[in-house]
Amino acid sequence: MPSFDVVSELNHHEVENAVDQASRELENRFDFKGTDAKFVREGNTVTLEAPADFQLKQMLDILKLKLTKRGIDLVCLEIKEPEVNLARARQQVVLREGIDADSARKIQRAIKDSKLKVQAAIQGEKVRITGKSRDELQAAIALLRQQKLDVALQYNNFRD
Repeated sequence: MPSFDVVSELNHHEVENAVDQASRELENRFDFKGTDAKFVREGNTVTLEAPADFQLKQMLDILKLKLTKRGIDLVCLEIKEPEVNLARARQQVVLREGIDADSARKIQRAIKDSKLKVQAAIQGEKVRITGKSRDELQAAIALLRQQKLDVALQYNNFRD
């Protein structure tokens, strides 16, 4: 029986490259010369540090642009409130990965309500979709692409 998995994963290598490119652009920009502004990546968190709050907004735009160019969907970003004191401003951007239980139930409900002849089963941080034909599975993928969910979805492990 044909099946595929719906997952939400990040390409960590591309994220690292995007952060490196953003750091290099920060070093070359005239308005950031000598400001000691930087990006720090620790796991799935990127910390933006700058002397002033308005520079954090510029840095966030640079990071978003570099992530988009590298094929990372911006839906996976969770942008925290900036922490500002007199000397420094700091902001954290969390890169979310995996499908949480609530989003998995929304995916399962959308598949069930669509009246397609496929079944959706939640398996941890992924949802397995099974059906009798490849065409039905492709219709399920098209349906999920139209849904407005707060996670970036990828479709992998297609088995015929």
